[in-house]
Amino acid sequence: MAFLNYHHLRYFHAIAREGSLTKAAEHLNLSQSALSVQLRSLEQSLGQPLFERKHKALVLTEAGRIALEYADSIFRSGEELTDLLQNRAKRRRSFLRVGAASNLSRNFQITFLRPLITREDVELIIHSGTLRELLAQLQAHTLDVVLSNTPVRRDAETGWHSHLLDEQPVSLVGHKTRGKKLFKFPEDLRTTPIVLPSLESSIRTAFDVLMDQTGIRPIIAAEVDDMAVLRLMARETNGVTLVPPVVVQDELASGALVERHRFPQIKETFYAITPSRRFPNPTLRELMGKRR
Repeated sequence: MAFLNYHHLRYFHAIAREGSLTKAAEHLNLSQSALSVQLRSLEQSLGQPLFERKHKALVLTEAGRIALEYADSIFRSGEELTDLLQNRAKRRRSFLRVGAASNLSRNFQITFLRPLITREDVELIIHSGTLRELLAQLQAHTLDVVLSNTPVRRDAETGWHSHLLDEQPVSLVGHKTRGKKLFKFPEDLRTTPIVLPSLESSIRTAFDVLMDQTGIRPIIAAEVDDMAVLRLMARETNGVTLVPPVVVQDELASGALVERHRFPQIKETFYAITPSRRFPNPTLRELMGKRR
């Protein structure tokens, strides 16, 4: 049975936090060679490499990222023991690191994460960015999952899994107006300005194809690549906005906006992107299991 040396774990923790053997050795007042020996001993004890060298830098492996989380937990447990004996007990908490594509609906993000938001034993860490930036973080094991409205290609190097969480038909929404005739699609787009997602959006591509088929060139008031901004534009414009209903669900529920036309053939998709990992985050596994 392998014996876990907590001194080795402390040394590993310092290397991971400092990002290099040299800085960690200075911090611990040890020689670099001695620290390297301690790290190898821990890796042999765990049976897994904890770092890999990339461009002369030490980068945590997947096992290293898991070991760092457990090291943090172990050291927190020591603090909790002190708190407990001093009548300041605290609960242990798990962590879920979520990356959300910047063009993803905020309402959908909240809906997906709602089972965890009120849990006192879970801390959510949410980062927003481009899909490329978030996938790089996912590959570096600094994120557990990326939420996106597009799947990503799986290959031998990355091994991404794109889990379809939901899909929704897209609508044209606008303000409720009294005394006006009903909106007629597509004819009324000849004279009604429209706010559209940017050209990078899959729903924009499908909409453009549909417009080509009708022979109508709509009056484009704005093109937006962020769903939060698209929601604001829908509330401000006097025309119509092409948007998934989940983005403006509060406005639709209150009557501030109404659905002018629904496109059952155009759908917005929502994905959870995860890597192939030997040690998946148990909180994420629980959350994904609830959606099946």
